[in-house]
Amino acid sequence: MSSTFPTTPAGTIDLGVDRARATSANPPPAKRSRSGSLADRLFAWAARGAAWLTLALLVGILISLIVGAWPAIQKYGLGFLTSTVWDPVQDEYGGLVMIYGTLATSLIALVIAVPVSFGIALFLTELSPSWLKRPLGTAIELLAAVPSIVYGMWGLLVFGPILSTWVQQPLQKLLDGVPYLGALVAGPPVGIGILSAGIILAIMIIPFIASVMRDVFEVTPALLKESAYGLGSTTWEVVSKVVLPYTKAGVIGGIMLGLGRALGETMAVTFVIGNMNQLDSLSLFQAANSITSALANEFAEAGAGLHQAALMYLGLVLFFITFVVLSLSKLLLMRMKKSEGTKS
Repeated sequence: MSSTFPTTPAGTIDLGVDRARATSANPPPAKRSRSGSLADRLFAWAARGAAWLTLALLVGILISLIVGAWPAIQKYGLGFLTSTVWDPVQDEYGGLVMIYGTLATSLIALVIAVPVSFGIALFLTELSPSWLKRPLGTAIELLAAVPSIVYGMWGLLVFGPILSTWVQQPLQKLLDGVPYLGALVAGPPVGIGILSAGIILAIMIIPFIASVMRDVFEVTPALLKESAYGLGSTTWEVVSKVVLPYTKAGVIGGIMLGLGRALGETMAVTFVIGNMNQLDSLSLFQAANSITSALANEFAEAGAGLHQAALMYLGLVLFFITFVVLSLSKLLLMRMKKSEGTKS
């Protein structure tokens, strides 16, 4: 039988024909067009420019705050953070009352909002019937669309009297004479103050935290949850040992988002915190002030000089508080990832 392969004079098979046929059947891919390469470079430059623009805006805001607050920084230094005096008539300023009001109301809001948001997200993802998930989830998200001034008016006119009659007065009677706890509920039960502002903030940040938690809970692979249920785990065991470890970064991100919202809220707090620049006690019923409320109430009327510089100093302090909170959340996530590596 004669071979069909072409041979060389030495009798070896020549595969050049096959290579030529394979090359003609499967031509090499065409080089990327010059226009596509240019579009890629433009997109890369635009993305890089957006990132640098964000950093430039952040640095610009920080520099403008420092420049505006410089007269107050020169006069008071760090003593501004520990002074409770705020007297525009005497031109003496200290920011402790506002800093305490901001931190206290935000802490109260987190203490209330985080467990409630976790319960909402757990119910929507694990326990709610299918016909209720969509309308209930939409209703919770709509709470985030309510303007803050509406929350403030509702808190002042509706929630404040209810809080005074059904919470503050009974608590004062119950804890009268009790060491420490009695001091926390001292003061006139008028329905406005730190506790009222904290509860209003909690109502405002619940939609943000609950929506983020629900979304990250739904990201958890169904196979992991079904496997845990198949092994006999309860709903709480599935959530605590499967869902939360898988989504902890998103959960912490949602909590930090809510905390940032609470720290920066202005109008709702202005209505219900009392706007008093004195710190007579650490009672939760006491009227106080916050950084954002002070800025909203006084910045328009502050004359150029030390008063305006002190308000800018408060804005710089709020910027620093936000930066510290975000840094601590990043450190917490890094430590959690490091501990995971140690366990594995």
